[in-house]
Amino acid sequence: MATPSTKPKLSTSARRTAMLGAMFLMATSAIGPGFITQTTEFTVQIGASFAFAILVSILVDIAVQLNVWRIIGVSGLRAQELGNKILPGIGWALAALVFIGGMVFNIGNIAGTGLGMNAMMGLDPKIGGIISAVVAILIFLSKRAGMALDKIVVMLGAIMILLMLYVAIVAAPPVGEALKNAVLPENINFLIITTLIGGTVGGYITYAGAHRMLDSGAAGIENVKDITNASILSIIVTGVMRVLLFLAILGVVAGGAVLTTNNKAAEAFGHAAGDIGMRSFGVILWAAALTSVIGAAYTSVSFITKSTTPERTRNLITVAFIAVCAVIYLFLGQAPQTLLIFAGAFNGLILPLGFAVLLWAAWRRRDLLHGYAYPKWLLLIGVATWLLTLFLGWNSLAGLSKLWA
Repeated sequence: MATPSTKPKLSTSARRTAMLGAMFLMATSAIGPGFITQTTEFTVQIGASFAFAILVSILVDIAVQLNVWRIIGVSGLRAQELGNKILPGIGWALAALVFIGGMVFNIGNIAGTGLGMNAMMGLDPKIGGIISAVVAILIFLSKRAGMALDKIVVMLGAIMILLMLYVAIVAAPPVGEALKNAVLPENINFLIITTLIGGTVGGYITYAGAHRMLDSGAAGIENVKDITNASILSIIVTGVMRVLLFLAILGVVAGGAVLTTNNKAAEAFGHAAGDIGMRSFGVILWAAALTSVIGAAYTSVSFITKSTTPERTRNLITVAFIAVCAVIYLFLGQAPQTLLIFAGAFNGLILPLGFAVLLWAAWRRRDLLHGYAYPKWLLLIGVATWLLTLFLGWNSLAGLSKLWA
């Protein structure tokens, strides 16, 4: 793919569609089975105080995405390409971390689609998982795969939000208490906050939207305003989904229900809205897992291909990626716990390593940004956030000790 200076300009409507697709790809990639499980568990643990953790994580996530989207968008280069221009080899090291972690987590995402279809219609999880993998493959085999991808993630994202809104209203949560705790929390848990940040902008998710934006052709200095808006809105969409899920679970817990099963989210939805709630949970879990399958596959492959790689070739590699993950899931039923811990550690390394590369490009390599004067205030926010990502990375590496526990 050419740089923004040589790529044909998109029409206003085409640029908006491309930005919307990139925005929802990032948002829905973050909203996966783990997102639902984490949000439910933390709401049960600390109740209304979880509102503060959500607010802080959203602010940090915006700081990360503002920088990632702008640097990649203005340069017209993917994260690994920028890395290799700054320090040869560092980009491919980043690509290896993303690809390995993306493949392991995608097995878990396919498992999530199976569980979603099981909750929706009682289908065997393995059959549901394979059907969902075929749906994802068909998207990338489409002659207009890029347009199909954008439309699917926007549609599924909208469905998730509407269903979650319904359940949140039916659950009748104490909204006033949640608002109060968002600014004056009764309980502050920094481990929960860092976990949320890692789950929302960690691993491949960090680059999903920005790389999609490049492939859509909606990049370049002239599009900085649109890039900024899309990067913020992607996090807001993710935040809205988390807030609605939080309120739904909070309403159930505040109403006196005790969640005891291994699938607390499904149990809570059943308490809130009966059989309709359970079916709604199935649809939400399936949509969340399917969009994560699409996002993980798309972004992982974008790290092992070049901007100049023909779109059809990229799509066929993506199809193969999903197919391999589906076959592994068919034999194992889920991603092995040991591999998930390793992949989690990889994810913890991706954000500080990749973010450092991007910030260096903004600070010292103006030539890679086509002479663009990067805002100093944004760079300072980025550096402060990068220091936090080092802490997150250290925490994720500590998780490897579980393998020998």
